[in-house]
Amino acid sequence: MFFLAIACLFAMVASAQNPQQKPQSKTQMNAQKLGTTLYLIENFYVDTTNIDKVTEDAIIAALKELDPHSAYISKKDVEKANEPLVGSFEGIGVTFQLIRDTITVISPTAGGPSEKVGIMAGDQFIKIDGEESTGKKIDNEYVQKHLRGKKGTKVTVSVKRGNDPELLDFEIVRDKIPLNSINAAYMLDKHIGYIKLDRFAQESTQEFKEAFAKLKAQGMESLIFDLRGNTGGYLNTAIELVDQFLDEDRLIVYQEGLHQPRQEWRSSSSGLYTTGKLVVLIDEGSASASEIFSGAMQDHDRGVVIGRRSFGKGLVQRPFNLPDGAVIRLTTSRYHTPSGRCIQRPYENGVEDYAKEMTKRLEHGEYFHADSIHFPDSLKYTTDGGRTVYGGGGIMPDLFIPVDTAYNSKLYTNLVRKGALNRFTTDYALKHRDEIRAQYGDFEHFNKDFTVGNDLVEGLKKAAEEAKVEWNDEQFAHSEKFILLQMKALIARNVWETQQYYQVMSTVDPGIQKALEVLGNDKEYKRILKGK
Repeated sequence: MFFLAIACLFAMVASAQNPQQKPQSKTQMNAQKLGTTLYLIENFYVDTTNIDKVTEDAIIAALKELDPHSAYISKKDVEKANEPLVGSFEGIGVTFQLIRDTITVISPTAGGPSEKVGIMAGDQFIKIDGEESTGKKIDNEYVQKHLRGKKGTKVTVSVKRGNDPELLDFEIVRDKIPLNSINAAYMLDKHIGYIKLDRFAQESTQEFKEAFAKLKAQGMESLIFDLRGNTGGYLNTAIELVDQFLDEDRLIVYQEGLHQPRQEWRSSSSGLYTTGKLVVLIDEGSASASEIFSGAMQDHDRGVVIGRRSFGKGLVQRPFNLPDGAVIRLTTSRYHTPSGRCIQRPYENGVEDYAKEMTKRLEHGEYFHADSIHFPDSLKYTTDGGRTVYGGGGIMPDLFIPVDTAYNSKLYTNLVRKGALNRFTTDYALKHRDEIRAQYGDFEHFNKDFTVGNDLVEGLKKAAEEAKVEWNDEQFAHSEKFILLQMKALIARNVWETQQYYQVMSTVDPGIQKALEVLGNDKEYKRILKGK
């Protein structure tokens, strides 16, 4: 009620207590108390203060005492916070990377404003609106500030292309740029399709329907739906996507809280895929809407859930607008799966302890051993078919997949952390893009025939040296297979699209390989869903 305190501040301070007035409620008393405190700070404190910042800090501190997910969003951050879920932004439409402090175009968005004026992959933005745009001042925030903007506004970029010493000037008219939430949708073999959903965004249901139709036309009979690392998004989108997989009138999810009566959502009769075999992939990065989806599939015995225990975010936030345009996202209820499980993990020990949950899982060995996770009988629930599942925070998969340690070397970690691996493969792809396309024709031939040879390894060594990464032959030998495949996948991503990265890496992805194994064995698939 801090916004109430601010709105009523001067009226409260100026008015005297009237014995004949009705007694104030606790909320009114506390609002007056807080309002008076801010008034006293602004008018009597020894030094100059920024009362706006003091107010914001007070709100943030109060919300922090409630739960880990109630949050304050300032006016300037509201639009940015919603952007990934809305599904679009306004700008020039390029995928870029900062390579040696220079904005380098990886690819222009198909049909976007940059492609329309002739911006090409490999172009380097040397000037933006006449201002030098290279050097240490250049970061992601700088790029967004200078290249994004309202639809219809113009920006001029001066581009260095290849070895041409002359800069090329382009005037780009900003437009609406789509943000796709499905990173990949392709066939793993003749019968098994794969869809990776990055977030539950505004347009995700439509994206899913289009991807599903494409795979169905290619002969898909079974589906792997990858929600690993998907932190959630819109509740309505999660419900719409669950609806695609269930028969009519099945409970999808319900929520309730002290001031929020139980509200539940049930499936319709319009599902696209209600009978085919399904595997859902989750991990510790799968949260909120991802847990609603995987929990519903598990509770209704609709598909096999494979991976590691999900994040455990089942608190429902409702946005409340403040007078200055800021927003409070206040937790008002909890999500429950169809069997009654509460998705939210405990947070009684405070926000700091809650934030260390993933570190504690690592220390307890949960990422490597399924038997390190113990649930009390009081948290036991049953699926439609009588299988035992557990509440207490997060969704525990039907089949556990440990963290892959094949790439677990200090060398690989440093190559990634210091950007050497990404920078080298990006440079290579930009220099050899036309050559690669001419030699292999399409991605399918590239994926089949391209190998990472010694020349590329030597190039990576030089990139490591430039990034001050110490090269260790023993560590390289330990991670060699994975590093070489990563290089191939990153080159494919930069020559084609993000989807091609996942296609290359799928051959060594433990979750996908286990899913293929389960889907390829009808007897095993049914056994898991029967809990035997």
